Amino acid sequence: MRTLLRGGTVVDGTGEPRYAADVLVEGDRIAAIGDGAVGDGAGPRPDRIVDVTGMVVAPGFVDMHAHSDLRLLTEPAHLAKVSQGVTTEVLGQDGLSYAPVDDDVLAVLRRKIAGWNGDPGAELFTWRSVAGYLDRLDEGVAGNAAYLVPHGTVRALVCGWDDRPATADEIVRMQELVRTGMAEGAVGLSAGLTYTPGMYAEGSELVELCRTVGELGGFFAPHHRSYGAGALEAYAEMIGVADSAGCALHLAHATLNFGPNRGRAGELIAMLDAAIERGTDVTLDTYPYLPGATTLSAILPSWSQSGGHEATCARLRDPAALARIRHDLEVRGSDGCHGVVAEWDTIEISGVTNPDLAGHVGRTIAEIAGSGDPFDALVEILLADDLGTGILQHVGHEENVRAIMRHPRHTAGSDGLLVGAKPHPRAWGTFPRYLGHYCRELGLFPLEECVAHLTGRAAARLRLTDRGLVREGLAADLVVFDPDTVTDTATFAEPAQQPAGIPYVLVNGVLAIDSGERTPALAGRALRRRADGSTA
Repeated sequence: MRTLLRGGTVVDGTGEPRYAADVLVEGDRIAAIGDGAVGDGAGPRPDRIVDVTGMVVAPGFVDMHAHSDLRLLTEPAHLAKVSQGVTTEVLGQDGLSYAPVDDDVLAVLRRKIAGWNGDPGAELFTWRSVAGYLDRLDEGVAGNAAYLVPHGTVRALVCGWDDRPATADEIVRMQELVRTGMAEGAVGLSAGLTYTPGMYAEGSELVELCRTVGELGGFFAPHHRSYGAGALEAYAEMIGVADSAGCALHLAHATLNFGPNRGRAGELIAMLDAAIERGTDVTLDTYPYLPGATTLSAILPSWSQSGGHEATCARLRDPAALARIRHDLEVRGSDGCHGVVAEWDTIEISGVTNPDLAGHVGRTIAEIAGSGDPFDALVEILLADDLGTGILQHVGHEENVRAIMRHPRHTAGSDGLLVGAKPHPRAWGTFPRYLGHYCRELGLFPLEECVAHLTGRAAARLRLTDRGLVREGLAADLVVFDPDTVTDTATFAEPAQQPAGIPYVLVNGVLAIDSGERTPALAGRALRRRADGSTA
């Protein structure tokens, strides 16, 4: 199949100035880029000529922090991401995903992160290894996907779900699992250090695992220990881990939230610049919104979740344990809530697994409690929903968001959860929001710079050898958008809304969005780390 995109303006993902050119796609590759003669010379005529006059032709966008691990398989159209122009996602985030696993760990994970991914049933999980999961993606998915070995899952396999340090022998076993996962195609290691069991890991454990990752040419992508109280110290710890291990570092959803961090983005930027100056290979991603999103159970203190799902539920029924949990949440500051005292009017229910609780969606814990006790309302919801509740946390600061997204090592990550009645709109709107609101309307950066953040810089972090730029011979992952109209339409009230101004998206040379409509194409595949550390 030969497709000619005629009359557009190429913004190639490098940050260099735009230029007018036609782009010819042949098979899954960009065959030629040039003037109006492209497609008119030797060789077969194009099978399809698409007039893209007045539009931008850019590389497909790379979502550096995605939670589509199951949605790619259960909803093949994957309109939330494809309609934004996302052609590559990085999965296995926040230290918790579904490979490598055994039957017991998988059973716990399916319940533990149902608020992130849902739980479509045991029959979906035909794999147990990283290789098996990537092979399953290769059977046909909407877009391309790379995978990070999830530290919390690996720790559960080796150490269980208890609150304790790993022994030396257990760290060696975890290193073996990380090495195997990367040999099977994973591009690095993720961690979720405000989620159990990852938050039980000492820094020395992380250093040893990252040493293995660094030796294999991968990168470490931590959700670090706090985005609230102690956030800057948590960032410093991750930089120290990377430096000690000799491992590249990619800071996941790098932001500064909650009251203690208002206006402190400059301090984080200074820390990053100092690390880069002394040779640390560090990048970061953010989403262009203020609220965060997670599960309601995640805000509980780490000690209360030791031992796994059933042990947590038992503590929620035990008066003595509940008194201690209440003190941590309302007086001391729970480590699960980033060391900050819970503010019940900022925690909004975004989704539930128990249909009897559907009336809570879109309401805060304070609103649900009414004149009653918000803590009691929290416990009631957690138990009634078997810890499967999703939430939004309205704790961000616009000045921090704008400052961090302009950093030259910045990339974009939606952190989009795709389940629940009212998930965070970032799952549907992140990339057009960067282009429309922050680039065109606010003018925070030129279009060429914005596109580089969304494409070429992310591809460089992933060490992608054949995509991420508009260049002859590279994979034809391309997005065509109208720079004057591209915008996010997803809102907190109605989050599942296709963006405007993105009429064409190609994945491996096949039109996935054609004239604004989703085609049946499933041209995506797994992107695997190779022996030399590159990804293809």
